[in-house]
Amino acid sequence: MTTPDNTSDAPADASPEVTAVAAQDWARASADPQYRAAVVDLLGALAYGELAAFERLAEDAKLAPTLADKAELAKMASAEFHHYEKLKDRLTEIGEEPTLAMEPFVAALDGFHKQTAPSDWLEGLVKAYVGDSIASDFYREVAARLDADTRELVLAVLDDTGHAGFAVEKVRAAIDAEPRVGGRLALWARRLMGEALSQSQRVVADRDALSTMLVGGVADGFDLAEVGRMFSRITEAHTKRMAALGLAA
Repeated sequence: MTTPDNTSDAPADASPEVTAVAAQDWARASADPQYRAAVVDLLGALAYGELAAFERLAEDAKLAPTLADKAELAKMASAEFHHYEKLKDRLTEIGEEPTLAMEPFVAALDGFHKQTAPSDWLEGLVKAYVGDSIASDFYREVAARLDADTRELVLAVLDDTGHAGFAVEKVRAAIDAEPRVGGRLALWARRLMGEALSQSQRVVADRDALSTMLVGGVADGFDLAEVGRMFSRITEAHTKRMAALGLAA
């Protein structure tokens, strides 16, 4: 998944505070069955997201205007698949069937990608940069509430595959060459933002263990007010990404 280069610009007090669960390892934290269920859901959602990202980038490579661009996207697709394999292996390691863990999230993620299918190369780049980065922001927020072992894995698979810098370079060059493109892409990015946030909220609402993790319970200290602040932080990061692309939020 792509990760924005500018997240480190955020003030320290804007980041979620690490909770007591984060001081534990998996063996200790997973003794709580509700926490275990939440982590299985999280890893399943991430795994299918990475698999879908691999598939989408491979498709986007077909739209690439040059062989160099095609090769760059193919390399990114390969990185996403390796992330998927790490998550799949982890699920197997903790005694879970990866396909069963992913299944609850297939419809929501496939629905999001169907509703936001890009019409051209530039829309595909913006979607990967904006949409995937919003998802990464969300999972990074959740990672602060995870045990040390799971947190390390989640943060590793959220590493930038190179798509962020690639997308910014190509989109800004396209806008410089044809300024009118900027208006169309700005509208597209706003639509992606709305769809991505709605999808995240739907996924959480449908999974009891995940929703409990977000509002307190298995991962202490994360109340409803903090959920609101979390989405505010995600929105702020999106605004910064839009500026990096040369687009109005």
